[in-house]
Amino acid sequence: MQAKNYFLLLLLICFAIFIPHLNLIEVNIMEARNFVTAREMLQNGNWIHTTMNLEPRYEKPPLPTWLTAISASVFGIKNLFGLRLPAVLSVIFLISTFYFFLMNNVLKDKKQAFYSALILSTSFYMVFSGRNGQWDIFAHSFMIFAIFQLFIAFESRKINWKNWILAGIFMGFSFMSKGPVSHYALLLPFLISYGFLFKFKNFGTKITPLFVSVLFFLLIGLSWGVYIYLTDGDSAQTIASKETAAWANRNVRPFYYYWSFFVQSGIWTIFAFISLLYPFMLKRVENKKIYKFSFLWTLSAVILLSLIPEKKERYLLPVLIPLALNTSFYIVYLVQQAKKLKKVDFYLSNCAFGLVGFIGVVFPLVSYFILPEKFQGFWLWYILTSIALFSIGVGIFYFLTKRKYEYCFYSFILFIVSIMIFALPLSKSLFTNKDYL
Repeated sequence: MQAKNYFLLLLLICFAIFIPHLNLIEVNIMEARNFVTAREMLQNGNWIHTTMNLEPRYEKPPLPTWLTAISASVFGIKNLFGLRLPAVLSVIFLISTFYFFLMNNVLKDKKQAFYSALILSTSFYMVFSGRNGQWDIFAHSFMIFAIFQLFIAFESRKINWKNWILAGIFMGFSFMSKGPVSHYALLLPFLISYGFLFKFKNFGTKITPLFVSVLFFLLIGLSWGVYIYLTDGDSAQTIASKETAAWANRNVRPFYYYWSFFVQSGIWTIFAFISLLYPFMLKRVENKKIYKFSFLWTLSAVILLSLIPEKKERYLLPVLIPLALNTSFYIVYLVQQAKKLKKVDFYLSNCAFGLVGFIGVVFPLVSYFILPEKFQGFWLWYILTSIALFSIGVGIFYFLTKRKYEYCFYSFILFIVSIMIFALPLSKSLFTNKDYL
């Protein structure tokens, strides 16, 4: 595969994962709240003083709701495709930015950047969030672009005003999407890892542009909140008090609650876990500095999130971004050292790839005997899914016998694409409650 085609192929894969059957899954409670707020923007003109069921809803800044309302004005306020489309475009923007960030600035290696972006695009919670009308994906999408610009600005010997200003603007957009969530869970861990590994070279000469960047961030990020406090202070204060109490008292989990975070990468769980075995990986990585950077970025994010009493699985979304880069190092090692792997790597890779291959091979038979009555009216999707997953499973086992780990890697991507295109409609067959409306 030619490197010049990587980005085009990445876009095609993203569209194949995030676009098909976008209106299929039922709306969840978080989506419903966001969509109602967007609907009331259109119907009642509540673009600044946002509402839900005509009551003030200031818990979330309005930028994603504005984008969703604009999309709904085009596709219709009851069209789930239109309501979810802004989140899809946001996640594709995030993955594309991540690819160029790694390719041009961090790794300077097109193939590993491509691997990393593919891992990110097929990680379980990234797929879920990108197809779901929740606002976390907007905040992290804007923030990863801000980090991209900050990295360029920090690394440059001269003052690049464009990068500093863009970083400030997109940090502001992130704040206008989810408040300080991404600043804490994505930006701060990045700054910690960057500081340790890259040392903020010539920082004294960059204080002025940094101040300007922060000024843009504050002007954009705080503008709506300040206006709300000035024009509806009582409601804003009540909601702020409730949200502050929630962070300390609602969904409280122990410190170690997030330490199975790598499971959120889904199909990459085993590889993600292996990539976090620091002494093991250091012996297998050529670019040790960037591996340490991604490792520290990942661990810093998990530790910082663990300090917050309120914990939910979706809060781990920003961790998947550096984790995708971290995981790619082991994939690169397998591909490059395929013919001379150590026994432990041979067995680990065969188990990890083989497990997915096994699932693909047995899917047609197991699903048929477990859920035959559920597939009434869905037989075409069942057949297409079975053919796709069985073929991919057989292909994985064949490639393993030849030690063609790169083809095994791409088979994982096809596995997820096949699920999103062919298997997702089968989820409808599981809704058996006839009284559900």
